[in-house]
Formats: sequence, C-alpha cells, structure tokens
Amino acid sequence: MKPINDRVVVKPAPAEEKTTGGIIIPDTAKEKPQKGEVVAVGPGKEGNKMTVQKGDVVLYGKYAGQEINHNGEDYLIMREDDILVIL
Repeated sequence: MKPINDRVVVKPAPAEEKTTGGIIIPDTAKEKPQKGEVVAVGPGKEGNKMTVQKGDVVLYGKYAGQEINHNGEDYLIMREDDILVIL
C-alpha cells in the first residue's frame, strides 16, 4: 500500500484483553484502540514534508481514519492531521 498526499496508513494496536487488575474484558466491552504503528506514509501535500515516518508509534483520535482490511490485516488510513502525538 502506498498512500497519496498527506495520508498515513496505521496498524492499530490490539485491544486490551485484561484490565490491570486481571479482569478479562469481553469482546462487546473492548474499546477501540487509539494507538498504532505507522506502516506507510504518503509524500505530503503541496510541498509540506511529512513529520511521521514508517515505524513510528502514534496516538490518534478515537474516530480518526477509515478502517480497511488488506490481506487479512486491519489498518486505518488517516490524514497526518488526525495524529495527535508520536510516542
């Protein structure tokens, strides 16, 4: 996958299976992860260089991006502006 313009492809981190106290979270109560690893970065838009790079771990908004499934893997495609912080 190669995104265009200021788009970024992110592989979301898996949802938490247990709380820190050891309680197992059922599938219906799991929250959507807001953390993931950048797997592809577009060239940027109108001469603006991208600040994220492939391999960066990022935090993004709860409803950011478009979910896709490619070769059996789940990914999010989002604008660089949707990324809140690079960890």
